[in-house]
Amino acid sequence: MPTDRRDFLRLSAAAGGAIGLGLTPQGLRAASRGAGRFDGAGSADRADRPPRRALRILILGGTGFIGPHMVRYALERGHEVTVFNRGRSNTDLFPDVENLIGDRNDDVSALAGRTWDVCMDNNASTGRAPWWVELTGRALLDTVDKYYFVSTRSAYASVDAVPMNAAQPTLTFETAGVDPNEESLPYGLSKAESERRVLDMYGPDRAGIFRPGLIIGPGDRTDRFTYWPVRIEKGGEVLAPSQGWDPIQIIDVRDLVEWMVRMAEDGESGIYNCVGPEYPRPISEMLYGIRAVTRTETIFTWVDTDFLLDRGVRPYADLPVWRPPQLGAGFARFDLSSEVAKGLTFRSLATTAAETLEFHHSRSQEEKDRVLQRFFTPEEEREVLDAWHARPGGSGPRWIGRSG
Repeated sequence: MPTDRRDFLRLSAAAGGAIGLGLTPQGLRAASRGAGRFDGAGSADRADRPPRRALRILILGGTGFIGPHMVRYALERGHEVTVFNRGRSNTDLFPDVENLIGDRNDDVSALAGRTWDVCMDNNASTGRAPWWVELTGRALLDTVDKYYFVSTRSAYASVDAVPMNAAQPTLTFETAGVDPNEESLPYGLSKAESERRVLDMYGPDRAGIFRPGLIIGPGDRTDRFTYWPVRIEKGGEVLAPSQGWDPIQIIDVRDLVEWMVRMAEDGESGIYNCVGPEYPRPISEMLYGIRAVTRTETIFTWVDTDFLLDRGVRPYADLPVWRPPQLGAGFARFDLSSEVAKGLTFRSLATTAAETLEFHHSRSQEEKDRVLQRFFTPEEEREVLDAWHARPGGSGPRWIGRSG
């Protein structure tokens, strides 16, 4: 059977990713399959297995992006859930779930005198996160068995190692060049300092540190992944960065929170990276995969990284998700073997893309119109595409059929 462009990119990038991760040739067949719902029978078994017992779970937050998915899955698994927040947003989401009211700046009194099996801290994303963690962590020190903290891939001091793993050093005040007396810290340092405080208070046997990359899926209002399904669904000529080989590792919000709940059920602790799929997906596979769930006619014009950088196009900002390897070779080259062995699973890209679009179409017209204006605007995209075609040796767009 002949290999089309999509298969060629997928197979070649899988091979390159496997080599970069130090895998043997025997692992290439698994890599070439891409990421389905489950990566391996062991992961599937752990995901399908009912919990050994019902847990009492405290979720700090519970009403933002991550929280509602976490609450729903925990309830589906039969656990008793309590949420703690300021009670200011989405208060009607879970009317039958206990909601404790407080403020992580100065009032955690509602947590006193209660016990839980695990606390899941998923809302400490501000520059004051270490102080929030300190306050709630100490309040719960003698009343929860495990403390799970949602950190970030940005906590690493560098993402130059290939492959990346949890043993790589995280940011410190010194390596970040930040005064320890600062009242608000940069995002990555804030998360790294929060991790250290959790580990100092709870120790390695009671702490769980989860470092996701870009969290995507329905409910995400940052639109960093949503930009691509929306732009591709719009159709026409789409500017695609690099030559299609740059690796991508992201995580569907449901894959993240469902794994955390299952880890709590198994009494696990430790430090983990939460990105996917297990074998890095080339950006070409991501964009073609998204296109497969749309009905519009689309052409991808692949523009060299240097050309984009010379024109001030910012990776991961103007063109979200994408970050070329020269800005951190290990950014999307994480070794996830230990995480997959403990049951981390991945939804298909088609599922995530289709359900992200479904969420997008449920929004107000104002919200929908804003997506393509907050990153690479249509006008900016057209300007760069015109310059690319006008360069010496350039040519106009070549329309490719749906199988291209």
